[in-house]
Amino acid sequence: MNPTIARITLRGLLGRRRIWLLVPLPIILAGFAAAARAFGEPPSEWGEPVIVGLGFAAVLPVIALIVGTGVLGSEIDDGTITHILSKPLPRSEIVFTKLAVAVGVTGGFAGVPLFVVGLLADSTPLAFALVVGAFVGALAYCALFLAISVITRRPVLLGLVYVVLWEGLLGNIMSGTAKLSIQQYVKTIVDWLAPTDVLAGSVSVPVSFVMAGVFTIGMTALAVQKLRTFAVAGETG
Repeated sequence: MNPTIARITLRGLLGRRRIWLLVPLPIILAGFAAAARAFGEPPSEWGEPVIVGLGFAAVLPVIALIVGTGVLGSEIDDGTITHILSKPLPRSEIVFTKLAVAVGVTGGFAGVPLFVVGLLADSTPLAFALVVGAFVGALAYCALFLAISVITRRPVLLGLVYVVLWEGLLGNIMSGTAKLSIQQYVKTIVDWLAPTDVLAGSVSVPVSFVMAGVFTIGMTALAVQKLRTFAVAGETG
C-alpha cells in the first residue's frame, strides 16, 4: 500500500461532490431504526426490513458503488490517471491502495449506521457482527466495482445492473443467483456471527466466505491486469 496514493485518493474522494451522496444514506438507515424503536416496535418486526431491505440491499452496495467506481474510474475519465501511471510504481500497488481506501470509506459509512441499528435492536453482538459484515461486503463490492471501472467507461450503470437486477430482481425470483450474490454472503456471515431471528442467509457459511474471497481476489486481479494494459495516455493497448 502506497501512503502517498492513499492520501491523494482519500483527499480526492472526500473532496468530490459525489461524496455528499453518501451522507444521507447512513442517516436514513439509522433514522428508520430509531423511528421504529421510538414507536415501540419490537426488533423482530422492523429488523429484517431495515437491516436487509435497506442496509444490505441499498445502503451498503450503493455506497460501495459510488466509492468503488470513484477511486480509480474518475481518474481514468478526467485523465489524471496518467500522473500515477507515469510513476515507477507497480500496477498492483496502485490497485491495492485504491481498493484499501475504497473499503475503508465504504466500511466506515455503512458500518457505523449498521452498528447503531444493532444497538437499537438491543443486541451488541449483532451490532458488531453487522460491522464485520459491512467490511466483508465492502471488500467484495469495492473489488467488483473497481474492476468494472477499469473495464468500462460506464461502471455505475453496470454496477447498478448487478445490484438492482441481479441481486434485487433476479435474487427474489431465482434462488440459484444467491451463490453469486455478495448481499447473501453478508447476510449469512452476520447471522453466523450473531444468530438471530432477523437474518437468514440463502447460502452456507463456507460458500459465503469462499465466494466473498473469490469476488475480492478475482476482481482485484482483473483490475491489476487491465491496468497493466493502459498506456501512459490512459488508453488500453
